[in-house]
Amino acid sequence: MKKLIVHIASLLLLSALSTNVLAEKYNIAVQPVLPQKQIKHNYQPLAKYLSKKTGHEFNIVSYRNFLTYWIRMKKGQDLHFILDAAHFTDFRIKRKDYQVLVKIPDTVSFTVVTNEENFVFEMEELVSKRIASMASPGLGALRLNEMFPNPLRLPLYIEASDSVDAVNKVLDGSVVAAIIPSPLVGRFDGLNSVISTEPVPHMALSSSPKVSDETAQAVKKALLEAIDTPEGKKMLEDLNLVGFEDTTPETYAGYADMLEGVFGY
Repeated sequence: MKKLIVHIASLLLLSALSTNVLAEKYNIAVQPVLPQKQIKHNYQPLAKYLSKKTGHEFNIVSYRNFLTYWIRMKKGQDLHFILDAAHFTDFRIKRKDYQVLVKIPDTVSFTVVTNEENFVFEMEELVSKRIASMASPGLGALRLNEMFPNPLRLPLYIEASDSVDAVNKVLDGSVVAAIIPSPLVGRFDGLNSVISTEPVPHMALSSSPKVSDETAQAVKKALLEAIDTPEGKKMLEDLNLVGFEDTTPETYAGYADMLEGVFGY
């Protein structure tokens, strides 16, 4: 009996050691639409959930602006998983051999807002006026550029570090308008909506070619099944999401064209 107990204990130890050997550390990068610290805080439930479901260790990484994010994305170092917009997702699929796994349901758009005391009805009214936007190649900045095709009739672009900073600039009067993700409009008092952009597929999670297919599929499975488990529902609630859905490269095909003319594209 004593030998049996020792044998079982040895097997359990070997199993634990094997698990530790197989466990890997992975980064999940999230596009910088919110302050850097807020991104890490908001998406920590995602990292915690995936760590528990896959046995690997996941860490959220964020960046101070889109220019830094774009440079790091092109280098591709240690960006094992990335959750971001349609044009970046398509870019990595085509240029970096990333695999798109799941997406957030529905679509997303951007809205130009002003202070509620400063009504603007047409974008033409904003020519030569100060407009806050996150840096290119963020989707908001690219969409804003599309609204002003005439290089002789442009607004004065004021860079915001994130969407919250852009809103604050509108509310304190340092800019006349800002472009922010549409879902954020209702979270702030004192804003007037001018125009919203054409919607694009919502953010997707894609995996680097450096990630094994086994790990990528484990992440995909965990996210698709999250809505069916208490711990998964808690994670989704913390992220304010209804769930994740399956997707394909075709869903994002063509959106990388928006990056034409962007430095480094």
